[in-house]
Amino acid sequence: MTVNHGIISKGDGNVFSGNAVGEGASVSAGLDGRKSNGESAEGAASWDIGVVTILSEELRALVSELGLERRKEPGGLYFYRGDVAFPGGVARIVATQSHSQGQRSAMAALGNLHREYKPRLCALVGVAGGVHEEQARIGNVVVSTSVVYYENRRVGPGGDVRRRGEHREAPAEIVHAVNAYFVDEGNPARISGQVADRSAEVFEVYSGVIGSGEAVVADRDSEIRAYLTQYNEKILAVDMEAGGMSQFWQENSVSGENNPGWVVVRGISDNADQYKGHQHHDLAARNAAHVFRQLIPYFC
Repeated sequence: MTVNHGIISKGDGNVFSGNAVGEGASVSAGLDGRKSNGESAEGAASWDIGVVTILSEELRALVSELGLERRKEPGGLYFYRGDVAFPGGVARIVATQSHSQGQRSAMAALGNLHREYKPRLCALVGVAGGVHEEQARIGNVVVSTSVVYYENRRVGPGGDVRRRGEHREAPAEIVHAVNAYFVDEGNPARISGQVADRSAEVFEVYSGVIGSGEAVVADRDSEIRAYLTQYNEKILAVDMEAGGMSQFWQENSVSGENNPGWVVVRGISDNADQYKGHQHHDLAARNAAHVFRQLIPYFC
């Protein structure tokens, strides 16, 4: 058995050291000096961002935008991984797709990412329904560090329903990173020109609140939309997974391990009304993936 010892200088007086055991083992440092020790997931402790997608269109857009490659782990789970270069650095990104829609499946996917790769940041990238006519138009993108989970409720006599929303914020570090993006790009940010593999388009990117629950909302006059508007008039979109991501972070905060931050990047694919369908999923997913790539340098 070979035991290798190493010391790495990163400049500015930062020196990192460590041991690696096994044939061909080595010591290396990631973007912030974290050690790679030859884990089964090829440096599980050094992955920067783990992404959860829900639909195949979402994962396909992300793979295309970031140039990720598929990997099947020994346990049978599929992940899509790659090094994404940006001015001044490289980010290690790993993505996966949940089994199905909803909070529970999203939390399970996050658990798989955390166990296999231990990313420093978790992101939910994909599509959502817009509930704000001016800002959340089809094709626009919402970047959210604030989630209202609307599912908790009391059902009283005569069908009296009283919802009890939960409002969660991402860690301050992530909020600052998103704020910096909008300082540089404007709020809304306007994305124009050739994007990925499609012709020139212009869409807008907003910072806003996401409403999240277990319902597919396809009625402009639905009780859920009315409740969310009353709860916070700045809610721009609804999805079925962001609440699970914020809950995963909150419950994982007591583990004693590094607890990744979280962010939600949603392209608007419909207006959460009777015209809801799949015809704009590809457009919304591609726009969300493109904005996510723009955000990577701010998180790393």
